[in-house]
Amino acid sequence: MRKLAKDNQKDNHMKQLIDVASGRVKADIVIKNANVADVFNGVFVRGDVAVCGDKIAGVGRYSGVTEIDGTDKYVMPSFYDAHMHFESVMIRPSEYLKAAVARGVTAFNADPHEIANVCGEAGIKFMIDDVKGIPADVRFMMPSCVPATPEDCSGCVLDARAVKDIADKYGLFGLGEMMNYPGVIGADADVMQKLGVRDIIDGHAPSLSGNALNAYLCGNILTDHECESVEEVLEKISKGMYVLIREGSQTKNLKTTVKAVNKTNLRRFLFCTDDRNVEDLFEIGTVSNAVRLAVECGLDPVSAITIASLNAFEAYGIKKHGAIASGYSADFLLCSDNIAQKIDKVFYHGKVVAENGVPLFETQPASANALYGSVHIKPVTERDFEFEFKKGMPIMRVFPNTVVTETVAAQSRENLNLMCCIERHHASGMIGHCYVDGFNLKNGAIAQTVGHDAHNITVLGDNPRDMLLAVNGLSSDGGLVLVKDGRLIGRLPLEIAGLMTDATAETALKIRGELFKALSEMDYNKNIEPFMLLSFMTLIVIPDAKLNHKGLFSVSKWNYLYKG
Repeated sequence: MRKLAKDNQKDNHMKQLIDVASGRVKADIVIKNANVADVFNGVFVRGDVAVCGDKIAGVGRYSGVTEIDGTDKYVMPSFYDAHMHFESVMIRPSEYLKAAVARGVTAFNADPHEIANVCGEAGIKFMIDDVKGIPADVRFMMPSCVPATPEDCSGCVLDARAVKDIADKYGLFGLGEMMNYPGVIGADADVMQKLGVRDIIDGHAPSLSGNALNAYLCGNILTDHECESVEEVLEKISKGMYVLIREGSQTKNLKTTVKAVNKTNLRRFLFCTDDRNVEDLFEIGTVSNAVRLAVECGLDPVSAITIASLNAFEAYGIKKHGAIASGYSADFLLCSDNIAQKIDKVFYHGKVVAENGVPLFETQPASANALYGSVHIKPVTERDFEFEFKKGMPIMRVFPNTVVTETVAAQSRENLNLMCCIERHHASGMIGHCYVDGFNLKNGAIAQTVGHDAHNITVLGDNPRDMLLAVNGLSSDGGLVLVKDGRLIGRLPLEIAGLMTDATAETALKIRGELFKALSEMDYNKNIEPFMLLSFMTLIVIPDAKLNHKGLFSVSKWNYLYKG
């Protein structure tokens, strides 16, 4: 009986949609005389957009119960962020979504592997609960690598059995970025089982090429967001991958990788942010920022919109989304320009959910109290932040706008900073040390509990006193801390797993503003975003030199350059 009632409801909805599409019945909403993005033909067309319930009935000439003047306006499908981590914005998901939906994104592939590395299943459940009732399609991926590699020490270990159990229990959409590419290429038994948990599998394969890439793709990997060059993009597309053009806050690959887009391969590209800070979220948006930059780089507007919408839905097998066309989900934007820099209204399932950058919906945040107090370390002293320098020793060199680093031989201690990675989940007392070139921090230290992906404590400075003060300033909840000349001058508490603040986005923005004001008074390389860059300097799946709690690691050689 329930199935029959459901089928009847579906048939009635289809009949209503057909009646509206044919013009026999007025639409619920009509956007009149607008410039409509045709993502199938790559052009804007003039017409009325008719909405019936949660679907688009058609583009043509229509009348509606509610009519909105679209003259000199643009209608385009709302956007899809194909790979992102809520945790990287350092605010809870519900707070992020209020800002992101209002800026034109109504679909997300969210990988909660950051919080899973700290809190396991409890962290994943919190993320799922926190987005409930929000007008957006949030598709959670099951973290595939907790920890990222066997060399890491995180707060939780999820083997293949746990990955399957959690993915099934919560109905997760796909398998999150498979960072353990050595495990795939080497056909590790546990990795092989994980690859069988879901058909949709996101990749993470920086610099993989040739037979190694062929082997990786035989694990049914669908996408990659780690491309650094046009050549890398074209090889991965030629082998059947979708390439996610990434424009985050530290990893800014778009201006390079968009050069690989042409009329033949256009449909193989998606946009993603991966890791975004809250300032960029509010000031320049997320996917709309990628659309703008792509057009500035020479891509035509409808092609950029296609990458931002239809391509992602088709890549992930989601039908009838991502276009302004009959029978498609009525998720769209009404804009004053053709690249979504001035979004007047955001529609989700046929309803206005944001207007002029302001969300029109409320959220019901999930309790995060159980995720507080996640920092557990042995007491440290100034001696823990001393490390013998030897001429010619390998060190890490960092650069602006990328999290890729180099291994270089140090010739002098001058202008180098010491970085330490302190294991913070089990109070083991393990600390890795290395020198860093390119950060150029003087007379101070920065410490944080955000350190992809194991999220141990990362501290960088030029003297033991300030490094100790910075680490002690984190407390048991964690966060970001700045110390200058023996004084704690800035702190952002991140109570939720040491990754996210429990404050509102606006409060977080204010506190971070104060933090960056304090940072501006410090002497460092102003071409980098210190907190975002520092968070990636411990991730040993991105080339080349990275530091974990054991020591300095070479990703290309897959071994330690030294331990301790």
